[in-house]
Amino acid sequence: MAKARSVGVAMDYSATSKSALKWAIENLIAEGDRIVIIHVVSPKADPTNKQLFEDTGSPLIPLVEFREMDVCKKYGLTPDPEVLDMLDTVSRQKKAVVVAKVYWGDARDKICDAVDHLKLHSLVLGSRGLGVLKRVLLGSVSNYVVQNATCPVTVVKEPSKR
Repeated sequence: MAKARSVGVAMDYSATSKSALKWAIENLIAEGDRIVIIHVVSPKADPTNKQLFEDTGSPLIPLVEFREMDVCKKYGLTPDPEVLDMLDTVSRQKKAVVVAKVYWGDARDKICDAVDHLKLHSLVLGSRGLGVLKRVLLGSVSNYVVQNATCPVTVVKEPSKR
């Protein structure tokens, strides 16, 4: 069996980040791999645990704890049933180890920091598909991460609306 890998998936509960998770599960995750769900919360949010972990991000949160509403609230998150179902399924079917990590700040910088801190082999994130003007004004998180992350990055585009 190949050595287990650590695969990060950036998650903000948008349709594109859910598509990225689904794509990673279907195309990238192998038996025994570790999936790290990376959340970047606005620096303006002030949940209970922010002061403890603002500089380094939260400790790794195992899936069993991540399912608990109280734990999520401490980090300023609202659990998403669809995401939890996908994570439960991949954990069971592929024996993947699922953990979450929460950061506060600019998503571009924090996702790149996570790649290094967590020694990720690969990163998957969604693309919101901003138009040219918005991308110039706001900057694209996915574009920045592709240019600056120290591991391979897969960008999953927004599912087409049929």
